[in-house]
Parts: sequence; C-alpha cells; structure tokens
Amino acid sequence: QVQFVESGGGLVQAGGSLRLSCAASGRTFSFDAFGWYRQVPGKRRELVADIDFGGRTNYADSVKGRFTISRDNAKNTVHLQMNSLKPEDTAVYYCNVGLGGNWRYAWGQGTQVTVTV
Repeated sequence: QVQFVESGGGLVQAGGSLRLSCAASGRTFSFDAFGWYRQVPGKRRELVADIDFGGRTNYADSVKGRFTISRDNAKNTVHLQMNSLKPEDTAVYYCNVGLGGNWRYAWGQGTQVTVTV
C-alpha cells in the first residue's frame, strides 16, 4: 500500500522560508515522477511543482523562482524548499506520484503552511 507522509509545515512571516518533506512508502519510486500540491478550503487542489525520475522540474507560475522541488531516491523522499513566502501560499500541502497534475494514489494528511503578513 502506497502512503505519503508530509512534514515541515508551520507558521511563518511573509518573506520567510520553509522546507517541506514527503516520505513515500509501499514500493520503490526511483522511476516515478512526484508532485507537490496545495489546497485551500473551498478551492481545488492545485499542482505547485513536479519532478520526473530524471530530475527535470516544472513549477506553477505563482511559485517560479521561489520554490524548489528535489528528490532523494535512496530515501524515497521528495522536498519542497519554499523561499520568499507570501500570504497567498497559505494552504495544506500534499505530495503524490505523477506528473502534470495526474496523481495516482490516495492522499496523505498533508502539512499546513500558514504565512502571515
């Protein structure tokens, strides 16, 4: 059974940084793409960034230049470094397998990111 455990969220002032981590379990993911998503109440979950098995990355326009996605295949983990955070980045952040918004598995519990002015 594939599972995701997200961590690293918290409360931060605008302009600050956070580093999110996603621990994936259930099988080997070396040849899978991963994506980070976020969701605020009343809105659809949106793709923030993804990374394919070769390390190629893609970002939503709203986070380009501020967020960096990376992966550690040996540890089955994916990270999201978030810099220059803005209040509009406030959301619950999730990870999943897949590229371009095409997620494959049930969602984990997510990690809350709250950015204050």
